Amino acid sequence: MKIALGPIQYYWPRDTVFMFYETMAATPVDIVYLGETVCSRRHELRLADWLALAAMLEAAGKQVVLSTQVLIESSPDLGILRRIAANGRHLVEANDFGAVHCMNGLPFVAGPHLNLYSAQSLAILAKAGATRWVMPLEMSRSGLAALLEEKPPALQTEVFAYGRMPLAFSARCFTARHRNFPKDDCRFSCIDHPDGLLMQTREKQPFLVLNGIQTQSALVYNLVDQFDVMRAMGVDVVRLSPQAAHMRAIVDLAHATLHGRLDGREAAGQMAPLMPAAACDGFWHGRPGLDKQAA
Repeated sequence: MKIALGPIQYYWPRDTVFMFYETMAATPVDIVYLGETVCSRRHELRLADWLALAAMLEAAGKQVVLSTQVLIESSPDLGILRRIAANGRHLVEANDFGAVHCMNGLPFVAGPHLNLYSAQSLAILAKAGATRWVMPLEMSRSGLAALLEEKPPALQTEVFAYGRMPLAFSARCFTARHRNFPKDDCRFSCIDHPDGLLMQTREKQPFLVLNGIQTQSALVYNLVDQFDVMRAMGVDVVRLSPQAAHMRAIVDLAHATLHGRLDGREAAGQMAPLMPAAACDGFWHGRPGLDKQAA
């Protein structure tokens, strides 16, 4: 199996993003997804900057994939989508069906937000040019196993295996609303929250994380102890989602586990103090997402 680094979900300053990827270039990740997938108002990096990062990472031996925005809301958004689809060099991750249409039969990765839950859907996407698909986050291990028995044989499978889960997207900006700003004058509020803005229940329990127009899980999905299970099932790629701190250590622990130098449970234990919140794995085991099997 290979390790993929998913797109940065948060709004980080430009220099922070460049330093992050310079660090990641020296890690054992095999695939790096680049691009703004959440909000088109985030302009610290333009498409030219993402392409420059792509060239740097490609020179470091990484496969680069350009990720498209999940929620297309305007003509400029559509223009960027078309430029990404027509980049002519890098594979594209299509995160909505408009992106699939823009690929015009060229190879692409079917992102996790396409909600692919049936073998028939996978067959349609493979016929449209998909070479890899990313399992929906809410899918269980048993659901994935059933799909793997029927999927097109050449279609690779990727599993979101680490990070806060992107659960939903909205036309409203929740981070701006938290500060009583309208979306069109958000003052880029989410840049103040490098790992998102935590929401708690009245009992002070972590509930969700606000990340602009995106809602995430408060807990961190961590399936590092399931790598051996995934390999036996036929999973090709495990995805790690970036966080603001300790990402290199997370990658190293995942790589050591993947290559048998570290037991999965031991790796999960070593990751715990490096994570922005406690771990969960409920969806994978067919339970509520915030559950943890070990609990």
